[in-house]
Amino acid sequence: MKLTISRESLLIPLQSIAGVVEKKQTMPVLSNVLLVAEDNTLTLTGTNMEVELVARISPVHIDQPGRITVPARKLADICRALGEESPIELNQQGDRLHLRCGKSHFTLATLPAEHFPNVEDEVESFRLELPQKELRRMFDSTAFAMAQQDVRYYLNGLLLEVAADHVRTVATDGHRLAMAHQDVETGCPEARQVIVPRKGVLELSRLLDDVDTPVTLVIGDNHLRATVGSYTFTSKLIEGKFPDYNRVIPRGGDKVVLADRITLKNTLQRAGILSHENIRGVRLNLASNELQVFANNPDQEQAEDALPVDYQGETLQIGFNVGYLIDVMNALDDDQVKVTLSNPNSSALIESQTDARCLYVVMPMRL
Repeated sequence: MKLTISRESLLIPLQSIAGVVEKKQTMPVLSNVLLVAEDNTLTLTGTNMEVELVARISPVHIDQPGRITVPARKLADICRALGEESPIELNQQGDRLHLRCGKSHFTLATLPAEHFPNVEDEVESFRLELPQKELRRMFDSTAFAMAQQDVRYYLNGLLLEVAADHVRTVATDGHRLAMAHQDVETGCPEARQVIVPRKGVLELSRLLDDVDTPVTLVIGDNHLRATVGSYTFTSKLIEGKFPDYNRVIPRGGDKVVLADRITLKNTLQRAGILSHENIRGVRLNLASNELQVFANNPDQEQAEDALPVDYQGETLQIGFNVGYLIDVMNALDDDQVKVTLSNPNSSALIESQTDARCLYVVMPMRL
């Protein structure tokens, strides 16, 4: 294999692929990126066996087609450190790949392309297109609530639900729930639910831009495949039954609080400084047109704060993990936030005042 390519053309997709490749691998070839040069196109592939990312760069000046794998992070680091203007020449000689750029010369170890695993092709069961910005909005609005390394493996991912008239994303770690919704005619004959693993959600989010250009999603029995421009992203799906999120959403709360989102977030952040390091609990005291926030810790330190809110109703005292509340404030982008409560033992329902496409549920804490 021998080819010449501009630094920028190689670096941008290489950085995306290096994010997919895990640093510590049981198989050495999984630390590598697969380079395939043919038909004036250089194709780069990285995988960790759970997710795979393929980037196609063209046109590329190819003197000699070929296939080889090289260490992904080392190649990305070299390209990042090179000068911006000079073209890069890649030349495979035996089991070494020589990279030249100006007066710089690097020799990288390689592994045969035959050792590189292929994500198996499967029959697609459904395909849909969405504007990139809408899928990105749904991911950004919900992904933070995914569990991390929970024994209930189906919580370590994001539910993607496709119905005839909407697409929905839902995430929960058992203590909180985030849901985002987009009305769109999908043509899906019956509702489908798949669980995308955490790594897949985070890496696919990085490929999406805040633009109307569509992303094509292909849903199979075991994989989700997304095509974004010159990238093809594939993720295995998590097997398992996601909890019935509709049963978690509290109904009929009679205490509705309207607050300025930024003011509430800042108040929670200040009080949270002196909350218990592990449980992060704060106590909210709700009274007519005022919300008080209290926190303390084992060192007998205390925080008290308050903010004006729009509320007319009975007083209520309830505890929450302050980090969960702050995460919701960060996910919303409306000026006003609506919090619906019923009693100290019931979950809070948090929504935007004007945008009904997202909602959040946070379970209370006993303090």
